Amino acid sequence: MPAPPAATEPTRPSRALLVLDGLGDRPHPDTGGRSPVEAAATPHLDGLARVGALGEVVVVGDGVAPESDAGVFALLGYDPVHDSPGRGVLEALGAEVPLGPDDIALRMNFATVDGDGTVLDSRVGRSLTTSEARQLAGRVTAADLLAPEGIRAEVRATVGHRGVLWLRPERDGALSPEVSNADPFYERVGGMGMARRPERPTVERVTALDGSAAARRSAEALNRFLGRVPPVLAADPVNARRALAGKKIANAILARNAGRLPREPLPAFSDRYGIAGAALTEMPVERGIARTLRLADRYVGPMGPDRDAGYRERATIARELLTEFPFVYVHLKGPDEPGHDGDAVRKKEVIEAIDRSFFGPFLEGLDLARTRVAITADHATPCILHAHSDDPVPLVLAGAGVTSSGSSASAKFGETAAAGGSLGRLRGADVMALLLRSTPGAGPL
Repeated sequence: MPAPPAATEPTRPSRALLVLDGLGDRPHPDTGGRSPVEAAATPHLDGLARVGALGEVVVVGDGVAPESDAGVFALLGYDPVHDSPGRGVLEALGAEVPLGPDDIALRMNFATVDGDGTVLDSRVGRSLTTSEARQLAGRVTAADLLAPEGIRAEVRATVGHRGVLWLRPERDGALSPEVSNADPFYERVGGMGMARRPERPTVERVTALDGSAAARRSAEALNRFLGRVPPVLAADPVNARRALAGKKIANAILARNAGRLPREPLPAFSDRYGIAGAALTEMPVERGIARTLRLADRYVGPMGPDRDAGYRERATIARELLTEFPFVYVHLKGPDEPGHDGDAVRKKEVIEAIDRSFFGPFLEGLDLARTRVAITADHATPCILHAHSDDPVPLVLAGAGVTSSGSSASAKFGETAAAGGSLGRLRGADVMALLLRSTPGAGPL
């Protein structure tokens, strides 16, 4: 653990925003009545809590359970409702889909549904491999399901069950992203997606969100496409093999958060803040955000089988980026998936691996007198809910110019300590304000 920084801040320290996807949680019986992060052994995060200051962050707003893209936009100081081009566009940019100005893109999942459209698993048991998804995507794309409507519909698989639905108008008028979601687990508000927990999740009928002919055409086309997909998927050998192996089959597509390339690009991060920045990301959506904000793009892809080696590699890259750029944003996906799976023990283990194999080497030899770090989450994913929530997430701010809150030697990074921390309760955009302003201190804004 590096030594506490000096009380005075040197000129232009480096800044790092480290986002642990879905870190926030609630007490869980499988982790001794504590949250996974509070139950985890995190000596490096705890050390930062002792030399820095703690607070909790309402990432987007009270009552809002944000998707990751909305949470990241807010943490980077942008408005996820008005600034975001939509989750579909961000996924497409991250997956290098060559969107045209008149195309629309949606985030999609392969899913398992029953005969009446009830969603049995929105992630195909989380066992659908990227290779399997690519084969299914190729079959759906080859079927050209919207050719009768004059629309080219392509599916691009990305990671596991995830992908992009890309619609290109070829005749008969324009398309519009102003349509509702078919995915029952997410609600659209402007460019932002919010998690919801329906009592009986069924594939939703897509509707136009304004009175334009383009929106009506898009909604009708999406409903037809989604209705034509199941027989195509059912005929693919991937699903035959999965059924024989006793695995859930991918027999439907859930689509959400339609978007289109903005007519005017968003202000670049460097223009908004006056400093250059870089992003280290693992998933297409965060890579899409980096590209949208013109952050230097260092995409490493999803974690491989050796988790500790993967986190050590990411720590090395993050330190390298800090020598090249005055600001670095790092996004680690790890804690979110066990939160969705309701596996508090595995979430605790992932957090311990991040502390051990990412923060250990990342902090080793780091001069906190010349570097300021903020560690937080883009949203909470409580294991007990299996979904995103509007719970505040913990924040630790440490390094150059940060006055220590004087935490005891037994300080533990987590939700409880953050709720009583000297930074108080903050909004997502406040994190960048604290990270970038000259002398943030340890008190509330």
